[in-house]
Amino acid sequence: MQLHFSPSMRSLTISSSNNNGFIDLMKIKVAARHISYRTLFHTILILAFLLPFVFILTALVTLEGVNNCSSFDCLGRRLGPRLLGRVDDSGRLVRDFYKILNEVKAGEIPPDLQLPDSFDQLVSDMKNNQYDAKTFAFMLRGMMEKLEREIRESKFAELMNKHFAASSIPKGIHCLSLRLTDEYSSNAHARKQLPPPELLPLLSDNSYHHFILSTDNILAASVVVTSTVQSSLKPEKIVFHVITDKKTYAGMHSWFALNPVTPAVVEIKGIHQFDWLTRENVPVLEAVENQNGIRNYYHGNHVTGADLSDTSPRKFASKLQARSPKYISLLNHLRIYLPELFPNLDKVVFLDDDVVIQRDLSPLWEIDLEGKVNGAVETCRGEDEWVMSKHFKNYFNFSHPLIARNLDPEECAWAYGMNIFDLHAWRKTNIRKTYHSWLKENLGSNLTMWKLGTLPPALIAFKGLVHPIDPSWHMLGLGYQNNTNIESVKKAAVIHYNGQSKPWLQIGFEHLRPFWTKYVNYSNDFLRNCHILES
Repeated sequence: MQLHFSPSMRSLTISSSNNNGFIDLMKIKVAARHISYRTLFHTILILAFLLPFVFILTALVTLEGVNNCSSFDCLGRRLGPRLLGRVDDSGRLVRDFYKILNEVKAGEIPPDLQLPDSFDQLVSDMKNNQYDAKTFAFMLRGMMEKLEREIRESKFAELMNKHFAASSIPKGIHCLSLRLTDEYSSNAHARKQLPPPELLPLLSDNSYHHFILSTDNILAASVVVTSTVQSSLKPEKIVFHVITDKKTYAGMHSWFALNPVTPAVVEIKGIHQFDWLTRENVPVLEAVENQNGIRNYYHGNHVTGADLSDTSPRKFASKLQARSPKYISLLNHLRIYLPELFPNLDKVVFLDDDVVIQRDLSPLWEIDLEGKVNGAVETCRGEDEWVMSKHFKNYFNFSHPLIARNLDPEECAWAYGMNIFDLHAWRKTNIRKTYHSWLKENLGSNLTMWKLGTLPPALIAFKGLVHPIDPSWHMLGLGYQNNTNIESVKKAAVIHYNGQSKPWLQIGFEHLRPFWTKYVNYSNDFLRNCHILES
């Protein structure tokens, strides 16, 4: 950089050299009038102070490619922001960073790249090895992908463990069944007739409110019956028909014989006590329960050999729930035979064993089903978008030609768990025949038409015969929706713990369990001896 005074001392020129010679950076002209030496001295002093900074800035710009500029205007655009103190390289840095990220996203992670196990190790490796930005980005990508795989694997393992826990029988409940069965054989009071002979006519009296419950879980049955009776405004009008399997019959009978729920009437029936339930009348269900392929599907290993790469944890959870062994139990299919099992009854309410009754249900008998057979809550609309968003497409495989031809994927589904059945109207239909026919088709297609238990064939069999009832009668999802609204739970007439997280299991949701445990008598000797304790 050079400073030139004109011979007349009327102009001052600042020049800088490059490959093409000298470039004039600044030229100062003074007026024609006389300039004092003091003014000239101060001007030179100021320039002497500024020139080192101009030199440094010029050097920096040159390093960044200023030599490509061919005009003073170009150089001014480069130097101007720096001279004015407005230097901001963040935009360029961000653009460079995006460019590197796009290259790393499109490229393959080098096979020899050693991924650190922690952030501290990453920082240490960066300091020791002086990685460039691209290598750093590859390491970040590799660490994130590794973490995603580990989280995904852990989630699937958690879902499998939850499935096993939900499918097993808790030690305390198994103990309760054994102790009550032993009591049945040794205690005459545990064997007394239910109901007493003088109350037998009430079992077919249609002026009473008849509830039907099918279960092999004694503790769950006691909660359903107790909550129904305690919530009723007319408990003396309640008749409960509890159906169980042969192995649980003695224990179930003992419990209700020793723990009566007066003034309600309770009848205990074993499947083996229904003459109508023969192999000739339920051939399809016999095949479902005994066919090896079906048993392997519901009882086998659900992970070995399975491709989980394209499956989300939520879909995997649904598949596991669909493989619950309860779906091949005759107890779970019994509701389709209610008109034959109770030939003298006209209208009943069928309850699942994982519900709790919180309100008087007698108004259900006053609902006009308008000639339909099944009064149920629809599950395709509601505030909870997860629980109340079920259409036929959620249950059926519409890539199967038979399903695609006969069903509408957008048709609204409805819920089992609390249903009003008009048995008189039911007996005029072909519901059972349709149910069996579609079960056979699904078995013949190797379970490719649907996989979720007993509801899909019922959705087909009751098609056009369902009367929607107000959703406040039946709230679902307490067994799989952790974010259930507590205020909505309190207002519901029936709350349903459908899903894997049953309230009697350790995997049940802690904040929802009290709605169930309030109906358990933890002071009962049988419960205490089996270590069934209030948690």
